[in-house]
Amino acid sequence: MDDQREITAKINTAELVKEHEERANKARGIILDTLLGAKTDLGCVRENNEDKFEFFQPDDEEILATKGAFYGVADGMGGHAAGQIASEIALKSAIRAYYADKSPVVEESLRAAVQYANGLIYDLSRAIVERNGMGTTITALVLRGKEAFIAQVGDSRCYRVRRGKIQLLTSDHSWVNEQVQRGALTLEEAELSPFKNVITRSIGIAPSVQVDVFTEEIEPEDQYLLCSDGLSNELSTDDIRDAILKSSPSQAAWDLINLALERGGRDNCTALIIKIQSIKEAQQKRKGLGALLGRG
Repeated sequence: MDDQREITAKINTAELVKEHEERANKARGIILDTLLGAKTDLGCVRENNEDKFEFFQPDDEEILATKGAFYGVADGMGGHAAGQIASEIALKSAIRAYYADKSPVVEESLRAAVQYANGLIYDLSRAIVERNGMGTTITALVLRGKEAFIAQVGDSRCYRVRRGKIQLLTSDHSWVNEQVQRGALTLEEAELSPFKNVITRSIGIAPSVQVDVFTEEIEPEDQYLLCSDGLSNELSTDDIRDAILKSSPSQAAWDLINLALERGGRDNCTALIIKIQSIKEAQQKRKGLGALLGRG
């Protein structure tokens, strides 16, 4: 496997780059105060945990303004520990590729980073017989300034809790969800379908993959939950909302996992919660401070 794979080239117009440079400049004046909570569990049935979560919060102010902070959850598949390997490679390589791309166009950087991870896993599955068919979902969140960027492949989810209400921001790439969207199944029928866990899009199965990427404005007190289907299949949206509103992100992540285990824990389950405690405008540096620090 060649870890020097080129990141997918992006064609960005001068106008698009200029727009995103302006958005990055605005992010330089914003300070996000966040709280983080995370928990993953084997579950009550599986013999190994193929779920994975990762995050990276840059210390460098310039990197933070341009690229933001990255959070992700992946749910691997493939057997013989292949799913565990796939989910770990997907997140680590996507984060590495995302920050290696200096472009301020976050949406395109996210797409390219996920495509990069897809290529690595696809090549590995073809090179090693035991890894044939390995793959993973990925759901990633980037927080930059007052914006949230979400990238998704598969059926791991991103929820947002805002002003006491919960909203599912992602759409599952699954057979039953596609049938619901077409009107062929009701939500109730989808919940009972034996094909509930059949996903139609994943990382590493083909040379390239379609990545859903979208953005929204964030607000103080917003909370984002990234989770695998081992959690969302066991709990209702009300269960999730109540746990997140009741406790800190760290306690809520543990409470959600424990509740999923009590409901059966039929799959690996993972919860990663990010709370926006406050959004502050950075104070202007005093005149002459740059010269004192050797920057002017």
